[in-house]
Amino acid sequence: MTRVVYSEGEDRHATPADYLSGGWSIRSWLLTVDHKRIAWLYAVSITLFFFFGSAAALLIRLELLTPAGDLLSAESYNRLFSLHGIVMVWFFLIPSIPATLGNFLLPMMVGARDMAFPKLNLLSWYIYTLGGIFTIVAVIAGGVDTGWTFYTPYSTLFSNSAVLAAAVGVFIVGFSSILTGLNFVVTTHTMRAPGMTWGRLPLFVWANYATALIMVLATPVLTVTLLLIGLERTLGIGIFDPALGGDPLLFQHLFWFYSHPAVYIMILPAMGVVSEIVACFSRNPIFGYTGMVLSIMAIALFGFIVWGHHMFVSGQSLYAGILFSFFTFLVAVPSAIKTLNWTATLFRGRISFDAPMIYALSFLELFTVGGLTGVFLAALALDVHLHDTYFVTAHFHYIMVGGAVTAYMGGLHFWWPKLTGRLYSRAWATTAALALLIGLNLTFYPQFLLGYAGMPRRYHSYPDEFSILQVLSTLGTGVLALGYLLPLIYLSWSLRRGEKAGPNPWDAKGLEWQTPSPPPVHNFRETPVVEEGPYAYQ
Repeated sequence: MTRVVYSEGEDRHATPADYLSGGWSIRSWLLTVDHKRIAWLYAVSITLFFFFGSAAALLIRLELLTPAGDLLSAESYNRLFSLHGIVMVWFFLIPSIPATLGNFLLPMMVGARDMAFPKLNLLSWYIYTLGGIFTIVAVIAGGVDTGWTFYTPYSTLFSNSAVLAAAVGVFIVGFSSILTGLNFVVTTHTMRAPGMTWGRLPLFVWANYATALIMVLATPVLTVTLLLIGLERTLGIGIFDPALGGDPLLFQHLFWFYSHPAVYIMILPAMGVVSEIVACFSRNPIFGYTGMVLSIMAIALFGFIVWGHHMFVSGQSLYAGILFSFFTFLVAVPSAIKTLNWTATLFRGRISFDAPMIYALSFLELFTVGGLTGVFLAALALDVHLHDTYFVTAHFHYIMVGGAVTAYMGGLHFWWPKLTGRLYSRAWATTAALALLIGLNLTFYPQFLLGYAGMPRRYHSYPDEFSILQVLSTLGTGVLALGYLLPLIYLSWSLRRGEKAGPNPWDAKGLEWQTPSPPPVHNFRETPVVEEGPYAYQ
């Protein structure tokens, strides 16, 4: 239960202006400090990058439709998969949920009027945009052929592509992540409504809080690492070059010290989204709330001590490999707890299979497959066979696309009435959710078989015996594209023609559902006072 406290002399019957009533001029959007409008700026930006990266993925799959490399040259193929990875990881997956849904909802969920630092919030979007411009320049300048990981010594000594422009783009966007993380941490600590104790925070807030800690603590390591690449490439300083006294493995250690926690920057917010949806559409409180919170924080912590499992075949110490293998098995425990608790929440629930719930259930299937195959890769002996094969590609995409993107789509559909004040077509939304589930499995499951059979990734031609599985994977890409294009169409249509949504069309709990749709400029006309937990469905 939530009470509201009115200011002295305040008209409690007045209807506050919603955040969209401030005008639609370019100036009103580009100079806004309203966290909800900034969330929309991010949403439009990441959508553009998403379809840009998806176009590269489609070309990759068309190239792999036939065994011979007859669409692209080997060099063009290298640049294409590098572009796909750089755009999708740095400019879509990492900011997707925190910068959009997190930006819009976190202050409302804790009962705040805005972020702790509204101007820094807007600055983070401008920094993100500037980083994106450098990446586009890299594409225009001929692309990058190092892969999204920028591995040395290739990126420092041998590549003739636009490595510096792309690295500078990623370097810049890192500061955007740091500012967003800082805002989330301070807002969660200092701006909670009366009665909003730590034990009453929604799991979506907990997930974004843990993600923000990773952003603040890990991202500086990436920025320094990319700076060192630039120094070695331009000034010839011996950091990673053995001929100059450097160590090429040092780059891998530094890069993965950030980039494995970055996996949890992508997946932890997704877990928060799924928790909110599963509770709402099963009409059950979250099973084991405290265990879920501890699991979130444990995943964030363990993310910093497993980076070496990317380097089992790099020549690192065998003893280090054993430790990293053990820690990787260990990180599966809190993930398994969360999956068990989601399943227990569904038990005996009054489940309604609306589009957000279909996305959430799809997440459970895809994340479980991706997580279990990650346990395979944590085994030292098995990883020797599977490393750098399509098995790794499939595992990564089951987690990142099957997990993060599916949850993002689920969250977008769940909170769309709150974001826009409009409803969308439930029939089309259900169709899109099922197309996404079918397309993801058809695209990436054959790649597990390809990898187990020994086909290496990042090759633009392959032996004929792999052709059937590659054709299936390419066909799945077409179904997947349908699952992405349909929401773009019917959600855009709903902005003008959709039925008006009430404050709470899903009969959900949480402070964000106790404001009008769309919300007022400062979220709450009255100060909310929280008197119960976030999932009081029974």
